[in-house]
Amino acid sequence: MRRLNRSLTFRLLMTASLWLAAALTVSGFVLAAAFRDYVVADFDARLSLIIEHMVGVSELDDGLLRFTRPVADQRFSEPYSGLYWQVSTEDMPPFRSRSMWDQALDPHWDIPAFTSRVYETPGPDGQMLRVMARDVVLPEGDSVFRYMVAGNTAQIRTDIDAFDRLVVRAMGFLGLGLILTVLAQVWIGLRPLKAVRIGLSRIRSGRAQRLEGKFPTELEPLVEEVNALIARNERVVDRARTHVGNLAHALKTPLSVLSNEARGTDGRLADLVIAQTGEMGLHIDHHLKRARTAGGGGVGVATELTGPVHDLTRAMTKIHRERNIEIIVDIPPGLACRSDVQDLTEMVGNLLDNACKWANSEVRVSAHLLKGMDRPMLEIQVEDDGPGITPQEADAVFERGNRLDEAVPGSGLGLAIVRDIAELSGGNVVLARSALLGGLKASLIMPAAQI
Repeated sequence: MRRLNRSLTFRLLMTASLWLAAALTVSGFVLAAAFRDYVVADFDARLSLIIEHMVGVSELDDGLLRFTRPVADQRFSEPYSGLYWQVSTEDMPPFRSRSMWDQALDPHWDIPAFTSRVYETPGPDGQMLRVMARDVVLPEGDSVFRYMVAGNTAQIRTDIDAFDRLVVRAMGFLGLGLILTVLAQVWIGLRPLKAVRIGLSRIRSGRAQRLEGKFPTELEPLVEEVNALIARNERVVDRARTHVGNLAHALKTPLSVLSNEARGTDGRLADLVIAQTGEMGLHIDHHLKRARTAGGGGVGVATELTGPVHDLTRAMTKIHRERNIEIIVDIPPGLACRSDVQDLTEMVGNLLDNACKWANSEVRVSAHLLKGMDRPMLEIQVEDDGPGITPQEADAVFERGNRLDEAVPGSGLGLAIVRDIAELSGGNVVLARSALLGGLKASLIMPAAQI
């Protein structure tokens, strides 16, 4: 959930969704309220027209009110139809429509109604009625007649409920359409960022040197800054490697002078100088290689395995010709790691040379992609049929200058250099017993790349 909260797409969609939900909800309530007012006003207008019609057809005959023609709506003749009229005086029984049947409306004489008064009250058959009452004095008499027309509010509620359902559906479809529109807009708007991510991935995997392509004007400054940063990083690393190389070469000359002078002198001091200058030379070589590695494994570097490994195999076969070591290579074509060819040759060469020194008759080099990793990784395995090492010895051999057998030639820096290069490239090296050949298995794990 925390990762989702950091998503720019999620934030944009949530913000748009909240605003749309609020706007559509307010709009829905406004529309529903406006329609409710319209329906009620229209209902009251129809009641008012009926009262005016009743007054227009009313006349007095010997003091009794009668209609010169019946009120037109058929529902006034149907019992409990939901539409009723009644005319009342204070001293006579009410004159009412047949739809009232045996019921009568309370005229509420205590409340004047010379202007139309509208209210709701319970009616016959459990109906809730909206009543309009108006007091009228006919020209032929002096008595006040209270004209009352009532209609069942169920029709109002039915119309309002139907409109509310329509508003909810309409707002729902409108909201869904707007959300999909926002989603499409966000997807289209953020596509350039995806292009930047793909471009950076291509640079990191070695398939490109710079961000290339056409980007929106808003992203062009970012692309330019990234490319400038990559170029600056390359210049800084090149200068650092040059300075380290110059320093190392500057130190080697006086060390050589000291070593040569010491070899021409006998004594304990001369032996100590020879030993220490030799040790210093080894350290200088180690750090020279490490400085080259730190710059060589930068962005945009990728090397296919088959070519360098086959070259190393031919070289090791010649170097260890007298031992008749058989080197078997099993690497699928097209497999590449994120490292330059010099670093790859340095790492695999050290592992292969070490395996040839300790093997009895066979060395095997294989490589494959690793599954279930956070990012693409591959494993290069160098196995031999030699004596192998214990887990305790596997930790010790990575110490600089540490050698398990002084009789075997070497400086003791090879595995330490391999580990340094691998770690600087985002990988690792692991030593274990080979289940296939019984000797040592050196597993070099490196970021995979595409060629």
